[in-house]
Amino acid sequence: MAKGATRKRIETARKGKAAKGALPQWSTAEIEEAFRRLKAANPEPKGELQHVNPYTLLVAVVLSAQATDAGVNKATPALFAAADTPARMVALGEERVRELVKTIGLFRTKAKNVIALSQRLIAEHGGQVPHDRVALEALPGVGRKTANVVLNIAFGEPTIAVDTHIFRVGNRTGLATGKTPFEVETKLEAVVPPAYKRHAHHWLILHGRYVCIARRPLCETCVIADLCKWPGKTVSE
Repeated sequence: MAKGATRKRIETARKGKAAKGALPQWSTAEIEEAFRRLKAANPEPKGELQHVNPYTLLVAVVLSAQATDAGVNKATPALFAAADTPARMVALGEERVRELVKTIGLFRTKAKNVIALSQRLIAEHGGQVPHDRVALEALPGVGRKTANVVLNIAFGEPTIAVDTHIFRVGNRTGLATGKTPFEVETKLEAVVPPAYKRHAHHWLILHGRYVCIARRPLCETCVIADLCKWPGKTVSE
């Protein structure tokens, strides 16, 4: 068998192991160093969904399910100019909300959920976004990831919302492997140093969105490439 074919076969096997969570474990010191570097590169990371208050943040996150932040941000300025509170959103009505967010995937279902969650906020929480996971997850269209984002950004909780980017980064690097977002979230909760938990969510999302991208990660510009356990890295340690 040619050397090139042999190398390809070995590499495929190594990547298969990586996909099954067989990557080497990160040491505590390596994890600390990774987040130290991420913080040094971006001391105050921010979420990219545009919003003006906790309520519009909640709506933006609900709209972002299976959609890009950039796509949501194109639709929400007009929506939030018309309705930035639950009462105004309900008054706006589902049909108008649907018209304003029609460029976003699954817009019909999302418009229905936005109106329904707004009605629930008025009826059960005095028109305010609750600072409570159980109450948040009870709202229409709100799951664990959405609740984590709201708790983190609106209320400063050290939660980690595992989206496709964090799921990929956790599994690819070996930092936190898991078959489900909840598994990855649980592992990250266990290994991220307390001093970095407040912003870990954003550092990992931004890293996955702009550096550790799906098709071809930009290992040559990655600040944690030498710590990463992925066998397919395009740079040497």
